[in-house]
Amino acid sequence: MSSDDLQSIVDELAERLQRSVAIDDPSIRLLAASRHFGDEDAVRVKSVLNRSVSSEIAEQALSQGIAKWTQPGNVVLGLEGCLPRLCAPIRCNGLLLGYLWLIEGVPPLDEPQIALAAEAATRAGIVMYRRLLLHERSKARHEAILRELVSSDSATKVQAIEDLRAEQLFSEQAVCLQVVAVQCVGNDGGPTAPQEVALEVAVEDGLRTVPEDSYLTVAHRSRAWILLVQEQPPSRAQLDALSHRVRSRFASLTDGTARVVIGIGSVVCRLDLVVDSYNQALLAVRTATLVPTTGGVARWGELGPYELLLRMPIENLLAASHIPALDALAKEDGQGVLLETLEAFFDYAGDVRRTAEHLLVHRATLYHRLKRIERLTGCSLDSGDDRLTLHLGVKLRSFASMYHGDTGPAVG
Repeated sequence: MSSDDLQSIVDELAERLQRSVAIDDPSIRLLAASRHFGDEDAVRVKSVLNRSVSSEIAEQALSQGIAKWTQPGNVVLGLEGCLPRLCAPIRCNGLLLGYLWLIEGVPPLDEPQIALAAEAATRAGIVMYRRLLLHERSKARHEAILRELVSSDSATKVQAIEDLRAEQLFSEQAVCLQVVAVQCVGNDGGPTAPQEVALEVAVEDGLRTVPEDSYLTVAHRSRAWILLVQEQPPSRAQLDALSHRVRSRFASLTDGTARVVIGIGSVVCRLDLVVDSYNQALLAVRTATLVPTTGGVARWGELGPYELLLRMPIENLLAASHIPALDALAKEDGQGVLLETLEAFFDYAGDVRRTAEHLLVHRATLYHRLKRIERLTGCSLDSGDDRLTLHLGVKLRSFASMYHGDTGPAVG
């Protein structure tokens, strides 16, 4: 469907009724609007300018049950300066595809006019349904190519590159490629079906922050990934806007029993290197899932020691977290004070003053704890090898604790 198809339906109805007409998608985002006839209000003007309405307006409209309507009805929004509206649901084959809107004026719409609006909504439904079918076919094709692009089989990957070039989806100048991974994490186990749907909606909404024809995306149940393809590397502000919108939209659609985390791979300049950005994004999203300090968004190149540790399979990493010296320390450290002290000592590069300030203890107390740590672990903090072993062990134990959802010290 071209935008002209919907636009012609909107313009024709507007001219016949001499009233402003608009069509929104199911999320109350503007798809087409007629010229004004002096009947517009501030909400209509703003929606045309911004191509969308505020979340407050959308929620008020949806709260009146319009998503279940099969016939036109009146919608009154409790907002100053917002006129009553006729809402004609746009459906085809039982699917809700959007809404056709008319602002009620003086005189009010009569039955023949409402019938014309319903007829226009039916025509729009056919147009939008055809578009949906074409979109789904195209989407399935592009998703298949993307999956093959990150395949471990070189022949499959080469074919995917040829297919992408044959599709001519991007301009010849688009040589900066970057993968963004999105993961839905349930607080009480795996995500539910509604949460999986919310993830797809949130990703689609987030992609409104990037230019059209500059991305492809794959979504499957609890995860999705986006391939950004642009002439210049996506800016940090652009990636922040994308991440924020995806996470905010998901939060608005769910009840707080799940969250979305995001991992961002590095920029590559060739299609055959997309798999590298893809793998980096997956490792980053794993970090965002397990390390609270990321704030739910992790970028490759900014993961610190986790960039190395998370290359290991989870089972190997968890097994490696059982360092004998630290297991011995944990047995004598019921409150986790010594493990906390050791981690802080390493985090501050062995700076006694800064470590003591962070722990809010006197330096003498810190020295006493460090001596006790050496005695219990059998390691010397003056030895480079011992410090490396203990430092890696502390990070591994911290990771294992977060993986198991344990807020206390990991006890071997």
